[in-house]
Amino acid sequence: MPKRKEGASNRRQRQQIGNPSTIGRELRRNVTNHGGKYRVEKAHNYATAMRRTCRRRARFSAEDMAGEVGSLRRRWSAEQISGTLRKTGELRISTEAIYRRIRWDKKTGGTLWRHTRIMSKFGRKRYGRVNSRGVLPGKRHISARPSQAEGRRRHIGRWEGDTVMGSDMRHCVLTLVERKTGYAIMK
Repeated sequence: MPKRKEGASNRRQRQQIGNPSTIGRELRRNVTNHGGKYRVEKAHNYATAMRRTCRRRARFSAEDMAGEVGSLRRRWSAEQISGTLRKTGELRISTEAIYRRIRWDKKTGGTLWRHTRIMSKFGRKRYGRVNSRGVLPGKRHISARPSQAEGRRRHIGRWEGDTVMGSDMRHCVLTLVERKTGYAIMK
């Protein structure tokens, strides 16, 4: 792409971009008062500030959302609401927009999130569940080992292994103990 430093005209640069007014508008907006030079840092700072202050109006009105809220209170999923509205031609709203509305309602103190079927995304309490933290599924407890393993009468070569999990549940220590001699290896 031709650059301004290389002496390319605005028209030549615009032809490369495709929009004829983009380069001229950018230059007028971001030149300095001293010397009339374009400053990249200044342009970036202005663009960031404009993006921060930009306010898009809501895409869906309060009446549109009222129908959606009623459906959520009847325990419809976001997919059902979106699909039904699309089929009837009333409204084209995505499931993510519905979930955004639910999150906004919860943040502002509403109770709409309690009517969702899948509440795990919104902090569901798991009442009546057995606490399974720190329990490896399918692992036998040491008290359930065979009675022959209790004594050290067996011949050398019987190893017993165990793992010890760290408090962060990410690091682990493996212990291997030879039953007859008591020789231990830890990794």
